Amino acid sequence: MDISALMLSRIQFAFTVSFHIIFPAFTVGLAAWLTFLQARAMMSGEPVYDRLFSFWLKIFAVAFGLGVVSGIVMAFQFGTNWSELSRRTGPIQGPLLGYESFTAFALEASFFGVLMFGRNRVPRWFYLFACAMVCLGTSLSSFWILVNNSWMQVPTGYEMRPDGVFVPTDWSAIIFNSVVWVRFPHMILAAYVTTSFCVAATGAWYMLRGIDRIEARAMIRMGLGLACILVPVQLFFGHLTGDYVVKHQPSKIAAIEGHWESQQPAGEIIIAWPDESQEKNLFSLSLPAPIGSLIDTGTTTGKVIGIKAIPKEDRPPVLIPFFAFRIMVGCGLLMLALSWGGMAYYATGRLERARWLQWAIFASFPLGFVATLTGWFTAEVGRQPWTVYGQLRTADAATPILTAPQVATSLAVFFVVYALIFAAGTVYIYRMLKAGIQPTPDHTDSAANPKRPLAVPGGSPGTASATPAE
Repeated sequence: MDISALMLSRIQFAFTVSFHIIFPAFTVGLAAWLTFLQARAMMSGEPVYDRLFSFWLKIFAVAFGLGVVSGIVMAFQFGTNWSELSRRTGPIQGPLLGYESFTAFALEASFFGVLMFGRNRVPRWFYLFACAMVCLGTSLSSFWILVNNSWMQVPTGYEMRPDGVFVPTDWSAIIFNSVVWVRFPHMILAAYVTTSFCVAATGAWYMLRGIDRIEARAMIRMGLGLACILVPVQLFFGHLTGDYVVKHQPSKIAAIEGHWESQQPAGEIIIAWPDESQEKNLFSLSLPAPIGSLIDTGTTTGKVIGIKAIPKEDRPPVLIPFFAFRIMVGCGLLMLALSWGGMAYYATGRLERARWLQWAIFASFPLGFVATLTGWFTAEVGRQPWTVYGQLRTADAATPILTAPQVATSLAVFFVVYALIFAAGTVYIYRMLKAGIQPTPDHTDSAANPKRPLAVPGGSPGTASATPAE
């Protein structure tokens, strides 16, 4: 198999998985958000939570469908483009993906219909139970995918047969790998934070437009309030994820850090432009030693490995993990500042007068998606040239009989189909968001759900005065 076919197969899988991950990053958190809203509506009896639930349920349905469609494609690629990976790791990856079907898909398939169509047909306690089961199903799906991927990152609990096939010897070591219990919370928190900012951004958009003011305040309060708690926790698990990379994947951490020479103690490179051809950084802005050692090893004298210490044939591309990691961290810090700053303004009654902050919150909705994507780019590109780290190279995992024209054709087809389907889905979701929150059949009081711009004495249409928090 020539290198161009291999590269095209890698691009094709990266393209499809990048589209797919956008939707689980949203729907996993949105399923939990819907469960919370349903429980809140039952406990408080306040109609605002019923209206919010009905509104976000429609968004969830479309996003969930797009996620399912985009995820199916990747399973076929294991057979078409990565048949050697399937043959050699099938005894481990096959059961793990099967567990996802038996648990996650079974729950989602059993209760999704109740979630969509049973709100007025089943008891409220059972409807809440259905919401919780769909939420559990989406989380279990993420869990099994992370178990599978974490085994590829840090393989454990296996032995290799003479024919190169990986055979499981200890399922507990595979499933309860310590790496899983760092990476799984990191991914779940990423989904929750992404959803939190989408909800808060929607509230800010409605506040800027002067519509649905009760729901807008509720969405900002709950979205930013949850982000205030979760973003610091997410940053902590991000650090723990970095610890496993330092311990198990020296080539990846070398690319992320951007040090060409090993250092002891080491500084921390904030930004640079790595030049792989010259094996140096063309410029660099760094923090002095021993900050890098302290971050990576927890000591002031720890050694930080350099890229040159990794054999050239085992080095990943440097530019992608180096910059993707910094974009991910930058998004996290921006979300931390916005959530804490936004809640401070909300708590003091100043948010509805601070249109600049409303615009900032509205513009923040892509941050969670960008952070999730760049986090996966860091993890997957940084793992190269290995598919199973240290054991199976990506070049040896590909289907040997594929040609470049074949892969190029399928890539072009995927691009066209994805462009059509996801453009239509995105436009449809945008139109639902733009239409605002429609009154539920039981709560049609227009005073509680106005669709007209707010007229404030002494102000212009669309400018809301500060009001007490919901």
